[in-house]
This record gives sequence, structure tokens and C-alpha cells, in this order.
Amino acid sequence: MTLTKIRTAAASSLAAAGLLFTLAACSTPAATQPTSSAPASPATASSSAASGPCAGVKVIVDSGALKQAAADTSVCVPVDAPTLASKVLDEAKVKTEGTAEYPKELVCRVNGVPAANLDIAHKGGTYREECKKMPAAFAYWSLWVKPASGAWAYAQEGLATLKVSPGESLELLYTVDGAPAAPAA
Repeated sequence: MTLTKIRTAAASSLAAAGLLFTLAACSTPAATQPTSSAPASPATASSSAASGPCAGVKVIVDSGALKQAAADTSVCVPVDAPTLASKVLDEAKVKTEGTAEYPKELVCRVNGVPAANLDIAHKGGTYREECKKMPAAFAYWSLWVKPASGAWAYAQEGLATLKVSPGESLELLYTVDGAPAAPAA
């Protein structure tokens, strides 16, 4: 289910969305789905990692409409097998925060962005993200996955259950009023 669909479901039926969030909240993989990754090593951050091939998972944080360059990053995280997205982000030193109501199910802030005191301009005026319940439907972090050869697509799972494989890219993109609509090529 896409994040847009999750937001729509939450607006029309919090109970149904709560079920989805509960399913996505699992912080460890099921026993039938073992996860292994390369030995812990620091993520490679360099201009070549951002633009060249990545033997592991390329992690991109794009503050998009907020233009908060301090939050933006592009690093290669070495993995040799399908690995939980949350673990890949941890190894990339990308800090995500959920909301008070959905601490593991949703992404409200990435690397501290948007700050609690930031006025986010949108079509209806300004907004401040308090990270209490659901982020606003017009201003939120979206999660994207790109296969080694293919196009970006909304992640079909949350960070706690989504697995990414070597050669794939994982992006967190901040969108306001539908822009940017998708990650850059």
C-alpha cells in the first residue's frame, strides 16, 4: 500500500490505518525471513558514492520542498543480502523520528527536519509539524525504493518491515502540496 493510500485510509478509517501501522511496526523480521548483512562497517559517504555505483544500498535523504540541505545526504551502505530498511538507515547515520502516537510506524522527522519551530509554507498558509499523530497529508516524508535498473516507486511497506537488497536505492523525500512528486532520476 502506498504512503498516499495509507494517508487516505487514515483519514477515512483510523482503525484500518491503525492495523496497517501495527503490521508495519514489527521491529524484527519474522523467524521465517532471516536477515543478514555485511559485517558492520561505516557507510561510505563521498561524491563518488552519491553519483557512482553502489555495491550495497544507496541511501538518499532529500528534504525536497523544505530545501533543508543540512538534512540531505547520499551514502552507500554495504549489504550483501536483503536487509531491513531501518537497519540500513541506522548504518547510514540517518536518524528518523516517528510521531507520539505512531513512534515506529511513521516518519515525522529525518535528521531533525522539519524542526518543530519551522513554519512550512503550503497552499493553505503555514504549518508546524508537532509529530503528535499523523503528519499532514500536504506535508510529509515519503519512502521510495528503486531497483538496480528501474524506476522509483513508493515503498509498499514501512521502515520496520521493508527489506532492501544490494543494488537498490532507498530514498526519504519531503513533499509539500505534492511537490516534488517523486525522487529525481
